Amino acid sequence: MPANHPESHGDTPAATYSRVMLKISGEALMGDQGYGLHPPTVARIAQEVKTVHDLGVEICMVIGGGNIFRGLQGSAQGMERTTADYMGMLATVMNALAMQAALEALKIHTRVISAIPMDQVCEPYIRRRAVRHLEKKRVCIFAAGTGNPYFTTDTAATLRANEMACEVIFKGTKVDGVYDKDPKKFADAKRYDTVTYDEVLQKHLGVMDASAIALARDNNLPIIVFSLDEPGGFRGILAGKGTYTKVHG
Repeated sequence: MPANHPESHGDTPAATYSRVMLKISGEALMGDQGYGLHPPTVARIAQEVKTVHDLGVEICMVIGGGNIFRGLQGSAQGMERTTADYMGMLATVMNALAMQAALEALKIHTRVISAIPMDQVCEPYIRRRAVRHLEKKRVCIFAAGTGNPYFTTDTAATLRANEMACEVIFKGTKVDGVYDKDPKKFADAKRYDTVTYDEVLQKHLGVMDASAIALARDNNLPIIVFSLDEPGGFRGILAGKGTYTKVHG
């Protein structure tokens, strides 16, 4: 649920939420390349996160791994699904470390927290420790999904958002909300301002996978779908502006 709107001070708008989850795909980090990491794009997204962090908002992040390896594609090419999914989880750790480096270059204290223990590069997931990081205004990037195969990073984002008591999930995409069909292919595609969890599932709107939507619905956790390519969009929505679709009960 949104926090009460505090009064704005000077030029700094009051934020609608005090603790949020930002979910972005691995593909968002590759820019115009077909694969891998594009450092200027990672730096641009980190700057977007900084503008929200500067409002005093506590930020969790989950980043997919599709720019490096996608488990479903691996299994479709004959690789055993469990192995393919673990490889995808490792890809998310690489993306999380890249984002941590970009955020710390902006002087934002950041912790990468992995569901698969790898102590040399990041922290293991311990819920109470992660909550303490957030209270200290550190950005927490949750990597390696849920630590289990057969679950997507969408489900991981929803799980961690619930565990961290986030008030909302921000799903950063290539388009400015949820449409009834692909707006890049159909000129008459209609954007929803709001849509229910059940409508997303029934109409196969492709916001997140079904298990993530069901988990959000069961815990009444709203999802805001917005364009990550819109400069200032993330901060704008927190200040009550911008174009987006809200998925709720």
